[in-house]
Amino acid sequence: MTRSRLLLTLALSLVSSTALADDRYKVVRPVIIESGIAGQWMMQLGGPVRGQVVRRVQQGQPMRMTKPRRLKQHMAVEPQAQIQQAAYHPDRPAVNAIEPQFLPQMVAYETKHKPGTIIIDTNNRFLYLIASDGQARRYGVGVGKPGFEWAGEHKITRKAEWPTWHPPKEMIEREAVKGHYLPASMEGGEANPLGARAMYLGSTLYRIHGTNAPWTIGYAVSSGCIRMRNEDVVDLYERVKVGTRVIVM
Repeated sequence: MTRSRLLLTLALSLVSSTALADDRYKVVRPVIIESGIAGQWMMQLGGPVRGQVVRRVQQGQPMRMTKPRRLKQHMAVEPQAQIQQAAYHPDRPAVNAIEPQFLPQMVAYETKHKPGTIIIDTNNRFLYLIASDGQARRYGVGVGKPGFEWAGEHKITRKAEWPTWHPPKEMIEREAVKGHYLPASMEGGEANPLGARAMYLGSTLYRIHGTNAPWTIGYAVSSGCIRMRNEDVVDLYERVKVGTRVIVM
């Protein structure tokens, strides 16, 4: 009896083991594989194993490893430096680039005015010093910019060499609005806007004077004054006297 029970127990154990083995292979479990050489080898295995290709890898190319993402650290960033807008200044051309018609020269000029009279043609940017026999010595000048044009007749009431510049109060206030701060006065010299010489016109704020920006000759750039190259204003200065009549057209 004991032997029969032992045989029966052994038989039942074998049946149970077979059933468990069969159950293990009844479930089709997905296997995540690559499609490279190893993947092709796995697909050739027998049995009900279902391969799932998650990405293609070309043969002969190394497989890229994805780096783990790093959390962005909040780093202190210095505030951007505050940039101040500088005043715009046009490119400075060569001093000798002045157009030939604005260089001093004798020209024919018919007029009823007496020799020694100064006539300023603001439209064409010329200053004429009337000579005799229908001739005049012509200079190129810079004149008042739009809004600062004027015309009239005055006399030279004062002459000055390397004059001190005293910007009018109106000019100081006007330029301050633009962010340009002018000095109350500036001693004469090469950096002085009045240049080498100045001839003052009556009780007005206007002058015939030199300039430290000779490339502006021939243009409407001033606040109403008549500007000349320094060498030209020196030449004119030596030719005229206080009391000379000046006609601005």
